[in-house]
Amino acid sequence: MEDKLKIKISIADRVYPLTINPRQEEGLRKAAKKIEAMIKQFEQSYAVRDKQDVLAMCALQFAAQTEQKDIDKSEEMQKAEDKLRSLNELLQKHMAS
Repeated sequence: MEDKLKIKISIADRVYPLTINPRQEEGLRKAAKKIEAMIKQFEQSYAVRDKQDVLAMCALQFAAQTEQKDIDKSEEMQKAEDKLRSLNELLQKHMAS
């Protein structure tokens, strides 16, 4: 069993102590940096000072990105399935000849 790692992540001027698997550390630290950058962007662009509002906007942004990636993946899968179906039909016609 993997040893747990204790780290501290700072988001919106608060420190969050976490106990994680070591392989999660890089992802968590990168995510925290992205959140901090997004917080700064929202505060500068929209003059929002309430941290709860800024964090809600960050959460919405990340959720929207995730949903859009899922939508894009689904569309790509549908295109791939359509191409495979067309190729299969072409092969079937060629083999029947």
